[in-house]
Amino acid sequence: MSVRPAERVYRSWVIDSRNWAQYRPRRDDIVIATYPKCGTTWMQRIVSLLVFQTPEPQPVMEISPWIDRRGREPVEAVMARINAQDHRRFLKAHLPADGLPIFDEVKYLHVARDGRDACLSFHNHGAGLSAEALDRLDRNGLEDATIGRPYPRIPADPAEYFHRWLFEDVDPGYGQGSPATSFFHFERTRWGERHRPNVLLVHYNDLTADLAGEMRRVADFLGIRVAPQAWPGLVAAAGFEAMRRNGDLLMGSVAGSFQGGGSRFFHQGAIGRWRGLFRNDDLAQYDARFMAELPPACAHWVMHGRSGPQYDR
Repeated sequence: MSVRPAERVYRSWVIDSRNWAQYRPRRDDIVIATYPKCGTTWMQRIVSLLVFQTPEPQPVMEISPWIDRRGREPVEAVMARINAQDHRRFLKAHLPADGLPIFDEVKYLHVARDGRDACLSFHNHGAGLSAEALDRLDRNGLEDATIGRPYPRIPADPAEYFHRWLFEDVDPGYGQGSPATSFFHFERTRWGERHRPNVLLVHYNDLTADLAGEMRRVADFLGIRVAPQAWPGLVAAAGFEAMRRNGDLLMGSVAGSFQGGGSRFFHQGAIGRWRGLFRNDDLAQYDARFMAELPPACAHWVMHGRSGPQYDR
């Protein structure tokens, strides 16, 4: 199976891209690779609905493991669970394209979202972590010499967090976006892979505007056929309110990492909620970096998706 190897190692309190060295692909595998809080779990749920073709809630966080996560269990145990699966596998990554091996026979789904929305969503996410989850993240950082410090606590003020997200590095050379990697670098690398026949770019705005149409687009890309009479139930099960209602079931054991469980994780899912919350000077800095670090067509797509004005495909 031909592969473009990963070009860079990413290590933080949350991720370790070296875990992917133990991945052994199957020809029909699906990898969902997103920046945090851009619709990852939403796409995992969509793919689970297409793979299993039932609207019944599935513990997608467990069925669709996050390989690069620094978790409670060793990566060897995670890979053993993945290798034991006999259904079509769909896996999760929070890595830029240069940190992930790209196999020609594997399908890759990338979901993008306006960075300001992603940042605000992560503020709620990070502020809602349980004490046990924070202790685990502290240990991850202190035990890794490349990090060497506890996990940064999320400030109560979302404007202060947006400022840190714009200007603080996880590690020198890693890029601003603490405690994740650079949003701008992430989207630039993913955009650079868009012409590969095994890569599909999806946008949060398009999922919001036309969920049924985007689910059909994903199904076509994956080569999955769905009976016409099954579509309404599958689309309804992928809606935000249905996912929020079934949050604890969808998240499985991961729900315990959050105060309030699944309802805290599936918070609002809104677009543009950052307006009126972030400081004007920080928003100006975001705009400047957005236009300086992303190619024009990429910037246009990350801001609007397919449902906005046409972009250069």
